[in-house]
Amino acid sequence: MSAAPRVRPERFISVDVETAGPTPGDYAMISIGACPIDDPDRGFYIELKPDRDAVIPSALEVSGLSMETLAAEGTEPRQAMLEFAQWIRDVVPPQTHRPVFVGFNAVFDWMFVNEYFVRYDVENPFGHGGLDIKSYYVGMMGSTWEETSMRHLSPKYLSGRPLSHNALGDARDQAELFRRISEDAAALRTASTQATEAS
Repeated sequence: MSAAPRVRPERFISVDVETAGPTPGDYAMISIGACPIDDPDRGFYIELKPDRDAVIPSALEVSGLSMETLAAEGTEPRQAMLEFAQWIRDVVPPQTHRPVFVGFNAVFDWMFVNEYFVRYDVENPFGHGGLDIKSYYVGMMGSTWEETSMRHLSPKYLSGRPLSHNALGDARDQAELFRRISEDAAALRTASTQATEAS
């Protein structure tokens, strides 16, 4: 009888990206920030040389990054993805643990990150999926999607501070947000168990 496959412990990695527009086929990913949820001081940050010329001006305004400066000083995209993949392997050794992509509106950030791993022929250590903080909150609290906006969540969990739109700064804020929501989720589970046992 064959042994059951070994399940590797998971480590959650908060990831945020800044981009020149809404879709990776047309617009460049211009920076990546990441940190472990449980160790946000161990961060990763890199700015990429744009591989697409199209720009939505409002997208650049929020990040404060310049396409001209990035073209001169940014890291070549394939090298950036190689460095990101190596950092993930360093903080989540694949022999013993599994990295889980965590994002705030994760579908957007994962879409760019995965596209760049594929485009530049670098294996995506996260695989084909991620954990979305907004969806997690809806499931935990039974909230509306509108109530998952930072306008609602920041006063409750981040002392009201806005996101900086620096990719690493935002990844760290997302990590704190996820930790705080997870604490509330644990408290709700405990209360539910106690109520069940008392009935």
